[in-house]
Amino acid sequence: MPPSWKDSLSLKLNQFKRDNRFILPRTCLVGIGSDLRGDDSAGLLVARSLLNDKRFERAPHLLIVEGGPAPENHTGKIRAFQPELALFIDAAHMDEPPGTIQWIPLDAIDGMSASSHSLPLSMLAYYLNLEIGCQVAVLGIQPQQNEISAELSFPVRVAVDEILAGICEMLFSQLKSKPVQTKACN
Repeated sequence: MPPSWKDSLSLKLNQFKRDNRFILPRTCLVGIGSDLRGDDSAGLLVARSLLNDKRFERAPHLLIVEGGPAPENHTGKIRAFQPELALFIDAAHMDEPPGTIQWIPLDAIDGMSASSHSLPLSMLAYYLNLEIGCQVAVLGIQPQQNEISAELSFPVRVAVDEILAGICEMLFSQLKSKPVQTKACN
């Protein structure tokens, strides 16, 4: 059985150890999708919730970007931040049950998105890797539907909440900050 997405993220973060101690890498989290297409908004909801969490204001190692349907429009901000890790979160058709969360290999991300990106995520990932030298990872959420004006489905809402809880748990356990109650990371 492959490791869970949380275990894989933890391993990815832990590979940035320096001098035998963990140092949280400069990380850019990019929520991708469209509010107009139901479950395609999943990545945006993750980014927005994290942006509304006051603890992230005290996290200079983290940049959260609401990428929308054209995340390539934010490359200037990402380049200026100089992340070591760029994490894209997006709805993606993976032929799995709705709400499934999986890492998507970079060589498999073309055509998997539920939204209509103006530039394939693989091109953006390769650009960031070449330009900045950062690692790029894509976390996909299987949509149930992405019709125009549709509501977020229950399985995708559960997946968004799971991702928020997992990210908050990992990042804040590393920061050792005192908990601040927010909607994103309760």
